[in-house]
Amino acid sequence: MSFNKKTIEDVQVNGKRVLVRCDFNVPLKDGVITDENRLVGALPTIKYLVENGAKVILCSHLGKDASKTLAPVAVRLSEMLGKEVVFARDEEVVGENARKAVADMKDGDVVLLENTRCRKEETKNGEELSKELASLCDIYVNDAFGTAHRAHSSTEGVTKFVDTAVCGYLIQKELKFLGEALENPERPFVAILGGSKVSDKIGVIENLLEKVDTLIIGGGMAYTFFKAQGYGVGDSICELDKLDLANELMEKAKQKGVKLMLPTDTKVGKEFAPDTESKIVSCKEMPDGWQGFDIGTDTIKEYVEEVKKAKTVIWNGPLGLSEFKQFAAGTDTMAETLANLTDCTTIIGGGDSAAAVERAGLSDKFTHISTGGGASLEFLEGKKLPGIECLQDK
Repeated sequence: MSFNKKTIEDVQVNGKRVLVRCDFNVPLKDGVITDENRLVGALPTIKYLVENGAKVILCSHLGKDASKTLAPVAVRLSEMLGKEVVFARDEEVVGENARKAVADMKDGDVVLLENTRCRKEETKNGEELSKELASLCDIYVNDAFGTAHRAHSSTEGVTKFVDTAVCGYLIQKELKFLGEALENPERPFVAILGGSKVSDKIGVIENLLEKVDTLIIGGGMAYTFFKAQGYGVGDSICELDKLDLANELMEKAKQKGVKLMLPTDTKVGKEFAPDTESKIVSCKEMPDGWQGFDIGTDTIKEYVEEVKKAKTVIWNGPLGLSEFKQFAAGTDTMAETLANLTDCTTIIGGGDSAAAVERAGLSDKFTHISTGGGASLEFLEGKKLPGIECLQDK
């Protein structure tokens, strides 16, 4: 999917009311934002619109329901932008306060609406909310890649009732890096997939087998592949209903000439606890009563050697139980290795692998870190994302 959507630079925004769907779904502790990455990601689009004389109306969801307010986001954004972000506190999102705030706007002003999930119909893509959001603006901008795989009122429904719908810089950047990697990668192209379940990544594996030179498997899903080959997996996580599928995927890799790499050794623990007893064993000889929680030292070496040859790498999902320090070696070593590659495009597909890279303080050493775990997975599967499909083509 090459990038062919109109962006904020393709439309005249001066003097126009511009509704921007951002992703301000930030973690809060006692009303304080604990991770500001998503706010930082939204700034280039907001600043461009302010500097070009638009009346900027921001909206976003926060959490799964109406229990959280975006008030702390308005405060922090005001500080980041160096100008007041007026918070329109309406339980109905588009209420009296929002309408008045928008009516009073001058060019370059910024207003933030309340959490869109205050309205039940947001997630059902209800027409009434879509129309109300559209009534506030002349132009709609989607810049929330993290929710682009969902057809909600604020991500897709609203576009049916506006004349102009384009994307912001964040979505443009996401589609550029993910799209180019899938369509026209510099080779060798290596994909690293981790996480606990094969079932979560079936579509991704199948799509990537059409495109990559090497596919590296780690995390809990590796044990399903071992079991499929007839090895014991102890008490490790294993999807018994996916063994045939694992064999089919291994066969497909062979047919396509893709090098499919599975761990050769694994670090096992007695129980699911940070300080449990642990040891490294061959993947063909996993002991009963133990669980695999990380790739072993030999596997780490093999995987590192492979990615060092790559020119393009996409990584999605941790290679072990990386939140426990003694089972984080696989994930942490991979993060460091990729961060130090000089002549290689390195892309992290959001979610837990992005968190691991941030933990290690290596974020700025990657070519691109996706802001949307679920959205980037669906994109890697080759699915169309409703929040992007609905925007106007160039």
